[in-house]
Amino acid sequence: MKAIPTIILMMMITGLLVSCKQNNVASDAYGNFEAVETTISSEANGRIIWLDVTEGQILMRGDTVGLIDTTDLHYKKLQLQSQKSAVGSRSASVNAQAAVYNQQKANLNNDLRRIENLVKDQAATPKQLDDVTGSIRVIEQQILSVKTQLAAIADEMKAIDAQISQVDEALKRCYLSNPVEGTVLARYAETGEVTAFGKPLYKIADLKTMDLRVYISGDMLSEVKTGQKAKVMIDAAKGLSELEGVVTWVSPTAEFTPKIIQTREERVNLVYAVKLSVVNDGRLKIAMPAEVIFVK
Repeated sequence: MKAIPTIILMMMITGLLVSCKQNNVASDAYGNFEAVETTISSEANGRIIWLDVTEGQILMRGDTVGLIDTTDLHYKKLQLQSQKSAVGSRSASVNAQAAVYNQQKANLNNDLRRIENLVKDQAATPKQLDDVTGSIRVIEQQILSVKTQLAAIADEMKAIDAQISQVDEALKRCYLSNPVEGTVLARYAETGEVTAFGKPLYKIADLKTMDLRVYISGDMLSEVKTGQKAKVMIDAAKGLSELEGVVTWVSPTAEFTPKIIQTREERVNLVYAVKLSVVNDGRLKIAMPAEVIFVK
């Protein structure tokens, strides 16, 4: 009867040892998950009218998530449009003046032809011909002056148009457009606050595919290459859970072993960073630890 408990005890110990051996598979590398985090900053100055961003929210590229007060820019644009209208009125006046000068020049040219014929017939004096010629030169100088005024007005109109375009661009930037697809990680501003150019509003990252950065020793470098598949193991309720990863980058230079990283040889001082791409099924988080076994 005493042999039965002994047998049961031996079976339990054997099962425990087998379980420990299965859960302690020698991994090739260790590391942590990371993602490309983008901090979205304000591109305008003013009070935040509304900001529709919450932590954990998934945003698409191009989504309008907020608005910064546009009152000052609106009135500035109205002022520029009034200036442009005034300059346009000056242009119309100068064009009318130019039309008068051109008509006067046409009349003087007709007089010139008649007087030239009269001079040939000795019915007019050379002085009369000189007077008409002189008047034509004066009119030509006046027309040249008008052209100069029109060129200056055109340049002024271009300058105002450029300022209006600048204000339009500033108005566009008051509407906060999300630049990248991803999940909101943190929010730094609230509706009603006054923001400034470059001030952070929220942080976002694409978590659909995570990067796992691990470190390998030099003697493993020849066994790892880009495009190679690997088994990625993360902590789960019962032991380790396995995912598939693909090597996307291998560092060309060595670096000292980070303190938070353990490699297969704990005493190795120089290691190489390796980055793997892992599809996130919802369980992966930034800074989560993981182990890797490279598929040979």
